[in-house]
Amino acid sequence: MTRAQLEHLLQRKSAEIAALREISRTISQAHDLDTTLTTITRKTAEVMGMDSCSLYLLDPQGDYLVLRATTGLAPEAVGRARLRLGEGLTGWAALHEQPAWSSNAPSDPRFVLLPETEELRFRSLLAVPLVVGGRVLGAMNVQTRNTHEFTDDEVELLSMIADLAGGAIEKATLHDHMRRQIRELSTLAELSQTLTSPLYLEQVLQVIVEMAARMLEARLCSLLLVDDSTGVLRPAAAHPAGEAYTERAPIPLGSGIAGRVAQTGEMEVVTDLWTEPRFSDPDFARRQGLRSMVSVPLRVRDRVIGVLNCYRGRPAAFSPADVNLLTTLATQTALAIENANLVMRSAVVREMHHRVKNNLQTIAMLLRLQLADGREPSGREVLTETINRVLGIAAVHEILSLEGFRTVNLREVLDRLTHAVVANMRRPDLRLEVSVQGDDVYFPSQPATSAALVATELVQNALEHAFRDRTRGHLWVRLLDAPTHVVLEVEDDGAGLPEGFDPARSSDLGLRIARTLVQEDLRGELVAERGVGARFVVRIPKEVLRT
Repeated sequence: MTRAQLEHLLQRKSAEIAALREISRTISQAHDLDTTLTTITRKTAEVMGMDSCSLYLLDPQGDYLVLRATTGLAPEAVGRARLRLGEGLTGWAALHEQPAWSSNAPSDPRFVLLPETEELRFRSLLAVPLVVGGRVLGAMNVQTRNTHEFTDDEVELLSMIADLAGGAIEKATLHDHMRRQIRELSTLAELSQTLTSPLYLEQVLQVIVEMAARMLEARLCSLLLVDDSTGVLRPAAAHPAGEAYTERAPIPLGSGIAGRVAQTGEMEVVTDLWTEPRFSDPDFARRQGLRSMVSVPLRVRDRVIGVLNCYRGRPAAFSPADVNLLTTLATQTALAIENANLVMRSAVVREMHHRVKNNLQTIAMLLRLQLADGREPSGREVLTETINRVLGIAAVHEILSLEGFRTVNLREVLDRLTHAVVANMRRPDLRLEVSVQGDDVYFPSQPATSAALVATELVQNALEHAFRDRTRGHLWVRLLDAPTHVVLEVEDDGAGLPEGFDPARSSDLGLRIARTLVQEDLRGELVAERGVGARFVVRIPKEVLRT
């Protein structure tokens, strides 16, 4: 060997050693698996002067080589492209634990085309196995666009890089596994603390989806609950999409991925939402950058009560470990929801008992006032007035039963009770037009009951006194939402009020009851105004609605 040849060989070996040192230093700076794989492909293509470098790792079953990182192939193929062990030049290298190469790879009988990788742009291919401690982890390859004859030195260099890469991949895998275990344990501990904390169910569900998104490093996690009355799934919580997800239309059971999971009780893993025909809203997935999905049922005994979904931004992104973790989280979540519902139902029963007791006490108080009144009304009058008061209370609770146990739309209450009282008291010869107008104002149940009783007394008062000598009339009930007050008006076009009338000095029992309720329960004022007929105005400060 001549001096020139020796110098050339020394230079080449020095370059190879420098390249290996640079790759080793770069790899050592990466910790998590994805960063390590990406770093290996980028740096290998750079130091070897190749147009592409790709890493394939064996799946947990050991049957397929899955593309996990690439510099040169289509990025969308990561996680999707796969070869059977022994299939293609890369699979052959992994199976036989030997390098495989070809200057014209598409013409090699071992070549297998993966269309999603767009690798027909490349001509030559060299693949080497990734082996650590006698165990095959996968394979890596380099490719060139032009025809290239791979030298023994290039084969040796890529093999040495593969040895470095194998150790780095195993180290990164262990690092990811330990980090995952720590994250899972800390998240489950946090979840346990959340489930036993005194939060409302809505808050608990929001915390759960935030934990799931953090634990699985997901782009979006959502939770949907089954509405048994309508047979649909309704979004209950999402992170981090928020209103963009929770305001979406309900999903019928059996429709789409989540609907099928809720119907069958079987979890689903979708590798690519953009091409999955069963996914109900691919446009939403594209806008949000969602590619893969896992959906698990929330099951309580033999009943599915909802679905927990997680999405990532790349195809085929969820491993069996991810699915198992989400399933564990879903089990804990389902139990938390069921316990919260039991607590809520118990609280509702207590609240119902409390309100029934309060309303019975209110009716008893009104009857005692009527008993202490100096006049001697007929039994029919007493029963009619009492029925009207009960109807006023019933109107409040009828709407509460439909809309919830916290607030009630007072305008709806006024509409129902006014027509009920008129129907109960109107003379057969009186043609009376009734108008209930105004704003939607929501009252807590107790102030709503008091306001309903006030309106009942004022409507009764109008029916008793305004139209005695008339066969036609008009009655208006209005509710106005002013900046600092809610204004309730009851007006008629009847006989009007006597000169100097003051409701504070009136001996009328109904007006006394109304004045007492306005002043003591609603902390407002009641005034009377003269117009075409009589107008009674109740002003209720809005502070009452916040207590």
